Amino acid sequence: NSILIQQKIHSGEKPYVCNDCGKTCSGNSNHIKHQLINTGEKPYKCSECGQTFNQRANRIKHQRIHTGEKTFECKECRKSFSQSSHLIHHKRVHSGEKPYEHNDCGKGFDQTSHLIDHQRIHTGEKCYVSTVCRRGFVQMPHLIHHHRTHSGEKPHGCSECGKSFSQSSTPTRKQVIHTMEGTYELHECDRLSV
Repeated sequence: NSILIQQKIHSGEKPYVCNDCGKTCSGNSNHIKHQLINTGEKPYKCSECGQTFNQRANRIKHQRIHTGEKTFECKECRKSFSQSSHLIHHKRVHSGEKPYEHNDCGKGFDQTSHLIDHQRIHTGEKCYVSTVCRRGFVQMPHLIHHHRTHSGEKPHGCSECGKSFSQSSTPTRKQVIHTMEGTYELHECDRLSV
């Protein structure tokens, strides 16, 4: 059976036709997977959290979140990932590869999601909207930082003085201030002045 499917793939033959949308598939298993997408049926359930999936392989990938299994390792730095796609994205950190390029300005990105976020800068589209004040943002991290102004959350602390901040970069800047206290004059607003 698998030999027949391989022959159909190589020949380009796709005898299985979806009755709903007309998509053709070379094998019956692919045809069945496709039909599950059309019907919205998700028969594969995670035993840990109850989330459902339309493909068994997607459930298996998801379950690695619960088991902590990370089978895909970077040969450069030994960092491990639960999914091969995450490793592929990570490898671009080492290679510097940026295969997704913005057509207008030529800026390159290592992930399509980063390119999409960048395109919104050009279009002015603000997809991420605060549920509290309805202010819109181009990128999700900007919305998360903004929500902290409403909640008062300050999850990032300075190891020198224990003061907490809403943004992760602030403790780093503050630590630079602590190490340079003798060189620069400190003002009450905790900013450096030369």
